[in-house]
Amino acid sequence: MWDALVSVAKETYTASLGEGTVPRPLIMPLVRGELVGMIWARPLKAGQDALTGIAELANIAAAAGADEVVLVWETHDVATACELPVAGPAPCLNLALATRDGHVLHQYPYNEELLSRSSEGWASIAPDWMPAPAPQPGGELVPPIQAAVDFSFIPIEIDHPSPFGVTVVLMEEDGYRVSLTEAFAC
Repeated sequence: MWDALVSVAKETYTASLGEGTVPRPLIMPLVRGELVGMIWARPLKAGQDALTGIAELANIAAAAGADEVVLVWETHDVATACELPVAGPAPCLNLALATRDGHVLHQYPYNEELLSRSSEGWASIAPDWMPAPAPQPGGELVPPIQAAVDFSFIPIEIDHPSPFGVTVVLMEEDGYRVSLTEAFAC
């Protein structure tokens, strides 16, 4: 399952960069080894809004009762959005596989190959994936990702017959892009 999730993250990332955009941070919650879906952060404003918006990705995992989560983000993009110093390799696609007991940080650094530049100045690039360093059990996570990991395993208490369903609806209304697997579709 891990290899499939990494492959999906890299393919999605490569396609977006080719279109001149950087994908927003993403969470993939799992319940008993089954993927709940893919949830991308809402549009973020730099600073506190970005910190909050990324941490709120945990709401879906918490509402689903996830026992594992995979968080995906780009080093430079999250540092810029959250007004944090760049920590770790950049550019780099990061994946954190987390459970209640801890996490493992996987990093996929790359070089940027310019494909084209639009008249507005947007660059379309292709990542040239470099060798990945060894996975880092307990590797340092940037604050909003660490918050998302921490909150993913705290049950959400909503007085509603379908706490998961209402969480999905509320997050979609806030601008999060939610793509659930068939087993978890509301």
